[in-house]
Amino acid sequence: MLIDDHKMIMDLQMEFHQKFPYLKLEFYSGTHKVGETSPAKTHLDGSLLLKNVRTVHTEDDLYIREEMSVSELEQLFLNKYGLNAQVFRRSGNLWLQTSATDHWTLAEQNRKGGRSEELLEQKIEEIEDRQER
Repeated sequence: MLIDDHKMIMDLQMEFHQKFPYLKLEFYSGTHKVGETSPAKTHLDGSLLLKNVRTVHTEDDLYIREEMSVSELEQLFLNKYGLNAQVFRRSGNLWLQTSATDHWTLAEQNRKGGRSEELLEQKIEEIEDRQER
């Protein structure tokens, strides 16, 4: 994933979501500690250019590996690019900040999100079957 000042936040979000369909990246104006959530009031809009929201203007490729933990990825965004990132995982029909499971790998988080979506779909099918009867 190329990080440069000419990209918008939503560009990073889409690239990340393509690799991890049950996870999403959100960015905030304030930092958070490992295991803590980011306050909604500091959420940054996806249409903002990176040059306007980051404090470190390093331009290069960010290689995101599945075996990286959430906290490693978030720290990398902060330290190398000056971006305050938070990973969210799909949980049924909700998106949850992964603050309690920041030590999990991205692969583990993505699997958990995928399994959660499968269970939700099964429940919806069961409800629809009951309503048809």
